[in-house]
Amino acid sequence: MPIMKSVFYLLFFAVTILLVLYMVMDKHETVKSEHPEVKNIISVLQEQQKCWNNGDIDGFMQGYWNSEDLVFTSTKHIPTYGWQNTLERYKNSYPTLESMGVLKFEFLHIAVDTDNISADLNGCWELVRKEDNPKGEFFLKLKKLDGNWKITKDSTTSY
Repeated sequence: MPIMKSVFYLLFFAVTILLVLYMVMDKHETVKSEHPEVKNIISVLQEQQKCWNNGDIDGFMQGYWNSEDLVFTSTKHIPTYGWQNTLERYKNSYPTLESMGVLKFEFLHIAVDTDNISADLNGCWELVRKEDNPKGEFFLKLKKLDGNWKITKDSTTSY
């Protein structure tokens, strides 16, 4: 009898996991790169990259939601809440053009919700600098606010 209970619980657990995965996958559809919303999302990050590489942190920050509800997490710092705090953290962490280096992005996966009002983006980043070459990954939550895509949560890792 105990074996039957174990098999039942294992089967119940497996079915529950599959059901949760189905519900999550049903909410998002992976969008092909020619989808207009993906192009619009990528253009936000390309503009950020351009601003960063010109030493313009204020311009870079335009890709973020200007709200106290913005969340930025990284492996090297405690979480930062709010647009202004995130701006100050960037300026303190990268005080010179040399410390900013040249930023490069690689986009790995973009999923836009079926209503085209929120998206998840996973990618890699790299800074090319004279003394070092830090890199990592980023996981972004974006929302379409007033017709513009804005980053509402940025989780960045370094390796």
